[in-house]
Amino acid sequence: MILVDSHCHIDGEAFDGDRDAVVERAKAAGVEMMLTVGTGNPHDGEIGRAVETAERYENVFASVGVHPHDAKLYDEKAENYLIDLVKSSPKVVAWGEIGLDFYYDHSPREIQSEVFIKQIRAARELDLPIIIHSRDADAETTEILTAECSDANFRGGVMHCFGGTAEMAQALMKIGFLISFAGNVTFKKAENLREAARVVPLDKLLIETDCPFLAPAPFRGKRNEPTFVVETAKFLADFYEVDLKVLAETTTENFLRLFKLGSKSNLSLENI
Repeated sequence: MILVDSHCHIDGEAFDGDRDAVVERAKAAGVEMMLTVGTGNPHDGEIGRAVETAERYENVFASVGVHPHDAKLYDEKAENYLIDLVKSSPKVVAWGEIGLDFYYDHSPREIQSEVFIKQIRAARELDLPIIIHSRDADAETTEILTAECSDANFRGGVMHCFGGTAEMAQALMKIGFLISFAGNVTFKKAENLREAARVVPLDKLLIETDCPFLAPAPFRGKRNEPTFVVETAKFLADFYEVDLKVLAETTTENFLRLFKLGSKSNLSLENI
């Protein structure tokens, strides 16, 4: 069985003490690939940690972008820095996470929207898929993505750690997005997430940890890590009433196809 953690933050400080062990535990559990997503201040090199981490481990890839929390820091210098990161390493396979966060409002909403659009366009210039963060901004996120990403030349993207409605999921799948669920889909009170998952077919599905956050049951409250994506996979296999191997292989193929990383046969793995 092969699994992919399609969105993690193993480049972050939470893993500075045992990053090698975290990656090894993931591989031992069948999590053969991880996408670590760079976030932080675009002017202090923090985002570049994701690229450094991806280059350190054969089975880790990276995404770079300015999170909506930090949208107020985005300027031409920040954009050029991100472009340089993309061009400096083949391990960078996506731009993100970008989007809107109207829950915390760490950056003004108008600036978040402007920077969201700018980053979508920068990613498209580089022919990269995009990774989207959206919280308490379903309508606004959907409106921007529909306006910017509906044409045939769009590379596609991921609605990460999905927390929206079934209607939002359907609208985004129509324009080329995959829907990714994190460990919170396993929480007892997360019926709204499971309601949305009911409209997502397996060929549009990804799974993730978003670690170190949102550890799934039965590890809720602990530091999350890529190994725990196995628990989310088990939960969703039961939810969709499919064999775990089917869910694992399908979500892996979805990941490889979106990020143009070949097929699972390229992984040279046993247990396929």
